[in-house]
Parts: sequence; structure tokens; C-alpha cells
Amino acid sequence: MAGHSKWANIQHRKGRQDEKRGKIWTRIIREITVAARAGGGDLGINPRLRLAVEKAKAANMPAERVKYNIDKATGNAEGVSYEEIRYEGYGIGGAAIMVDTMTDNRVRTVAEMRHAFNRNGGNMGTEGSVVFQFKHCGQLIYAPGSNEDKIMEVALEAGADDVITDDDGAVEVLTAVDDFEAVKAALEAAGLVAEVAGVTMRPENTVELSAEDAERMQKLLDVLEDLDDAQEVYHNAAL
Repeated sequence: MAGHSKWANIQHRKGRQDEKRGKIWTRIIREITVAARAGGGDLGINPRLRLAVEKAKAANMPAERVKYNIDKATGNAEGVSYEEIRYEGYGIGGAAIMVDTMTDNRVRTVAEMRHAFNRNGGNMGTEGSVVFQFKHCGQLIYAPGSNEDKIMEVALEAGADDVITDDDGAVEVLTAVDDFEAVKAALEAAGLVAEVAGVTMRPENTVELSAEDAERMQKLLDVLEDLDDAQEVYHNAAL
């Protein structure tokens, strides 16, 4: 199946994230904390915690720090209690935006979120206003020039839902959320390590923006990603 060009968008996003690496550990620790409290500290039976620990490893977080935060979360030690809240809205050109947050103060978070949208050309939406434009799924993306036939063969055999070749040659593997880890493991066992891999909210369609509007959209996204309570920012703009 053919798809639109996403590689430039993905590389652009990775570059922006690398510039903000200082905040990544904080966000991963929150995810580890919430996942461990919800499903326990056993990686073997807590897939959400496994994914969070994988993120920690990818971000070069020391193993002892990962263990400390799992132990702290499951030992009911005193600490901050986080609540997960998703905010939805619209960016430049009507592009859809979703921000997943973890917060210990929802009043503060919604005020900061509304301020960020309003001051940067966006609009806060109501719950459910844009989520239908995204699909909750597992996603693995391989760089242009990867062995498409081998990826497709291994992925589909392992239970992937779809394999998409984008216009720029990048190969995208999509899975059900529950199948993501098995498909990823099968691909890696075949020597196929993805550039990007995770459970995400994937836009069903993208909104093309002019250069000026893309710059304004990026500014809005930067402000949202810089909010202390923001964990993930999803959008459907082609930047």
C-alpha cells in the first residue's frame, strides 16, 4: 500500500526532540511511575511499563535510576500522584492537535494549555473534537532504501496490520497495539531495526501547510511540547 511522504516530518520531529533532550528523562520517569503504579513493577506482565523502560534505555537513562523509579512507584512511597489527561485542539490551517499530559494539578495544566493555544494561533477543542482523526496503533518506520520486501514478509507473518511504502521510500509497519511488541521482536530478530518504533496516535490524513503557516504551526507545537506537563504532542500537519 502506498502512503504520503512522512520521512521528512519524522526526521524533523526527531531533530526538535534531540534539542530538548533535557526534558525527556522527566517525561519518561512520569511514564514509568504511572505505568508501574497501574500495572505493577513486573516487566513480564506489564507491557506499558516495558515500553516506558525501552524509552528510558533509548534515552540513555541509567538502569539504577529506572529501577529506583519502578520501586518507588510500586512501593507506595510518598511522592507526586499524576493524573493522565488528553487535550484536543486545532492549530494553524485547521490542523488537528492532541496533547497527552501527566499532571498533579489539572487546573494549572488546562490554564497553561489554553494559554499556549490562544497565544500562538490555535484553538482548544472539546473532548473528542479531533481524536477521530487519529488511529491508536503500533508503528515502526524504516528509512528510505530499506529492504521493503523483507520488511513486509516478516511483518505480515508476525501479525502486522499493514505495511506502507511512503512516497519518499520510507517503509511504515502498522500493528494493533497488543501486537506491537511481537511484531517489533520478529523484525529485530530478522535484523530489521526501525528508526522509529512505538505505540502512537497516527493521523489518518495530513494537512498541507504553506511555508509561512508551517513555521507558525511549528512555533505552536514547540510551545505545547515545552509545557512541563506535556508528555506527547500529536498532530496531522505536514511540516
